[in-house]
Amino acid sequence: MSQGTSHGTKSGTPRRSRPKDDEGEADESRSRRRAPEPQSREPQSREPQSREPEAREPESRRRPGVTARKAARYAAQHVQELTGEPAEGVTSLERSEDGWEVGIEVVETHRIPDSTDILAVYRVEVDGEGELVSYHRDRRYYRGRADDQ
Repeated sequence: MSQGTSHGTKSGTPRRSRPKDDEGEADESRSRRRAPEPQSREPQSREPQSREPEAREPESRRRPGVTARKAARYAAQHVQELTGEPAEGVTSLERSEDGWEVGIEVVETHRIPDSTDILAVYRVEVDGEGELVSYHRDRRYYRGRADDQ
């Protein structure tokens, strides 16, 4: 074996010197092995196609892509933009038909002592993308008061 040839065989000939007939036979045997696959895949691919409408139906019924956590964040951001006050917290979170309904608590009036702050709960509806659909103030109350509802 010569030291200069790293790509050769023991006889010094390049590896790529296989007869082309061997390559053709190898290709034929590969194509023979592959030929049954489309036939065997065909019945399998027909089954999912017949099941796809059923499988897709629940996906279409599936609710929005925005997670509950993101929906709450988006709702809090919308309330802050509309009221000018930061959200104090999330009081409720419920999935709706087209998105999420979120209850956001906001301090509307800061007072001393804090127990006399006036808070409000806004009900915010966001769609599946987190965009604002509607919002309104549900109630107002003093921080120090027990919850009547």
